[in-house]
Amino acid sequence: MRYAYPYTLDEDGEFWLARCPDVRGAATNSRDRAEAIVLVADALIAALGGHMHLGHPIPAPGPIRSPGQIVTLPPIVAAKLALYEAMRAKGVNNSELARQLGLQENAVRRLLDLDHRSHIDSVQQALALLGRRLVVEDVPLNAA
Repeated sequence: MRYAYPYTLDEDGEFWLARCPDVRGAATNSRDRAEAIVLVADALIAALGGHMHLGHPIPAPGPIRSPGQIVTLPPIVAAKLALYEAMRAKGVNNSELARQLGLQENAVRRLLDLDHRSHIDSVQQALALLGRRLVVEDVPLNAA
């Protein structure tokens, strides 16, 4: 899946509301338009982390409605989301993946923690065990 989510930006009186309509809870506001745009990425990551915590699937991004209004997740966050989804698809829990990787279960928990600074190589190794691989894409800033 491509982890780039469209966002909307609306002015509500003196506040700017930025939200990613494809992910429940991914919303923020600010009196400053530019700050609302910056904060929506944090709100999206927090909301996706909530989906993971609850064991829910990661929502797929919808179509881009307005060029430039897209939140692109940091590569390590996207990799961790891909790992989470691959584990769900294969029915593999943290303990089983840890066993396959020769790690402690808490190491796998850290690999899935969106706030933990994991090495992307470790996430790639786990994905490979699940039959998946990462693909990095470079696009112009204005592209969807």
